[in-house]
Amino acid sequence: MNPNLWLLTFCQGLFLTNNVTFMAINGLVGLTLAPLGWMATLPVMGYVVGGALSTGLVAHTQRLFGRKTSFQLGLAVALVSALLCCYAAYSRNFWLLVAATVVAGYYNANAQLYRFAAAELALPAFREKAVSLVMAGGLIGAVAGPNLAAQTRSLTAVPFVGAYLALAAIALLAMGLLAFIRFPPTPAKTPGGHAASTGRPLGEIMRQPVFIVAAAAGALGYGVMTLLMAATPIAMQICSLPFSDVALVLEWHVIGMFAPGFFTGHLIKRYGTLPIMAVGLALNILCVVIALSGIEFKQFLVALFFLGLGWNFLFTGSTTLALTAYRPEEKDKAQGALNFCVFAVLAVSSLASGVLVTTQGWTLLNLGSLLPLALTGLALGWLALGRPKAQNG
Repeated sequence: MNPNLWLLTFCQGLFLTNNVTFMAINGLVGLTLAPLGWMATLPVMGYVVGGALSTGLVAHTQRLFGRKTSFQLGLAVALVSALLCCYAAYSRNFWLLVAATVVAGYYNANAQLYRFAAAELALPAFREKAVSLVMAGGLIGAVAGPNLAAQTRSLTAVPFVGAYLALAAIALLAMGLLAFIRFPPTPAKTPGGHAASTGRPLGEIMRQPVFIVAAAAGALGYGVMTLLMAATPIAMQICSLPFSDVALVLEWHVIGMFAPGFFTGHLIKRYGTLPIMAVGLALNILCVVIALSGIEFKQFLVALFFLGLGWNFLFTGSTTLALTAYRPEEKDKAQGALNFCVFAVLAVSSLASGVLVTTQGWTLLNLGSLLPLALTGLALGWLALGRPKAQNG
């Protein structure tokens, strides 16, 4: 861990503070303002859809301006969108809230690249550990996000307006930290002023089995996590559990997401990427089993904790696996495609989350999550069987 990686770890933590706070409050604010109950998680979906729509633009700005300027631009968008959300909650304007979260999606797509930037700030032999440790910075969000939502909920006369103001301040803090990070220089230009070769066509990169499985496992694992996490505050409120319980469940969920970051890289290095991803899949299935066992506080707490653990193993593994699918000069378009896959699945899962939990209930929501988990298992098995033939693919 060099100083640049430590600073990027803190930026990752502040990014997750933003994400966790959004997850904790956007569904509840949406439930209060939405014309119809099933629309409650549209503000959560807006954040994801905005991320999906921004992936191409983010890849372009990363290529054009480099990591640092592009990341700072993302934080500027985070600041503006938090203030827009604040005004939307204050004026009780549901559609402005949805629009503001769509704008915030640009920051989401931008900061999702922190994990890839981590690999570039470390020596090649330590890429897995760098990715894992920077993702462990999400522990800051695990503690700060739920507590920020709980402590600022009643800071103003209108619930959660204070939380959005706090997120604007966090964006400013992250901009200050990012200013001190030194990223590797952008690729040199040819004498004619054109960028150096960008490598193989994107279609060729995406047809590789290793890319397909990395994208599928990352997207489906993140989708299941969002499906259950976004619905949890609403489900717990329907079960008459207090918001303090919601905040505690989300805190332990995000601890589960990022605490393993201190050793996931070591496990991948020792046992291989696919076995660790398989463990993550098993933990997700265990989460569903526990969630189906009851609707008391303890079931929500334990299930969401295992959901976080499973997500860490799957997502860290898929990120590490993806690093083997492209060359350095192909990183911008390959990472943009990976993030688009993630956001496309998240857009569906975040909308389905609100619709299912408000119309069909918590039980059916959990049963439905078994389908993407089964598809993830099939993808991992397919790559494991074909890996000896395509070890270098």
